[in-house]
Amino acid sequence: MIYMRKRILELLRNSKGTPVSGEEISKELEVSRTAIWKHIQALKNEGYEIESVPKRGYILREVPDRLFPQEILSRLQTKWLGRNICYRDSVDSSNNLAKALANEGCENGLLVVAEEQGAGKGRLSRGWISPYAKGIWFSVVLKPPFLPQEASKCTLLAAVAVVKSINKIAGVHAAIKWPNDVLLLGRKLVGILTEMNAEFGHINYVVIGTGINTNASPEDYPEEVRDLAVSVADAATEPFTRVELLCDILKNMEDLYETAVQDGFGPVFDEWRRYSCTLGQEVKVIAPDMTYFGTAEDIDEEGLLIVRREDGSKEKVVAGDVSIRPAKAKGNEYA
Repeated sequence: MIYMRKRILELLRNSKGTPVSGEEISKELEVSRTAIWKHIQALKNEGYEIESVPKRGYILREVPDRLFPQEILSRLQTKWLGRNICYRDSVDSSNNLAKALANEGCENGLLVVAEEQGAGKGRLSRGWISPYAKGIWFSVVLKPPFLPQEASKCTLLAAVAVVKSINKIAGVHAAIKWPNDVLLLGRKLVGILTEMNAEFGHINYVVIGTGINTNASPEDYPEEVRDLAVSVADAATEPFTRVELLCDILKNMEDLYETAVQDGFGPVFDEWRRYSCTLGQEVKVIAPDMTYFGTAEDIDEEGLLIVRREDGSKEKVVAGDVSIRPAKAKGNEYA
């Protein structure tokens, strides 16, 4: 069904405003005109504006701003990542659905995408607000060949893929706050959560969930977080669509993943350093048993943050059990 609608839309797009008859479409796709009519009606119900010109055919006038599989597949440049898509209008959590499908044996590279999440979550079990059609809320299922202790590095990989695409497509200057938060205008733009299922030194699957605020307004968030969140549209200097942005992210993610599988995570970490807004900054580290200040110097081969404390000693900060806050330009406040 997805393939058929994708092909119909391709024919209508390629006609560039010239009517395409139902007979032409049925011959091209080798199905009945009745079947074509039913697919056209289904597309209209999804929000596509398709004009029926008597005795001439169909014209595609407008495409809805939805992350429909046929729209994603029409723009996707990957070889395998995102080629199988599970789309939901609404879901509790794209990660939860992706894990359920992974447990059922889905293929490597499955994409789960939703227009909204009712119970999205971020790192350290923090909630994530996911308003309808005002962001990109998606998860991918990966079945990597490397060891379980490498899985957390996929989080940094995803952050690089996301920030590269956002900066290129929207013409902004987003950056990565260690380990995987993407900031824009000093506010949080993206959240990434990686979850793993493994046993006996073998990864069964890794699910990387990503939430990107693309065009949400302050009114879409609870009052207590309105000053902390930002959308791509707030700073974009180039027009963009959610489908365009998602497809570019998936291509970057696939390229980086294949690099990591072939050459290790070293090249990925080099790119992470380029986009970091944490390295070189004075930071405040809040650990379960202590709080200390220092300067973020680098990440190590495991992706852990290396902080030189005020007394000159070095600490490695472990993602997941600490919080780090890059200092603002003045005073003792930390963002």
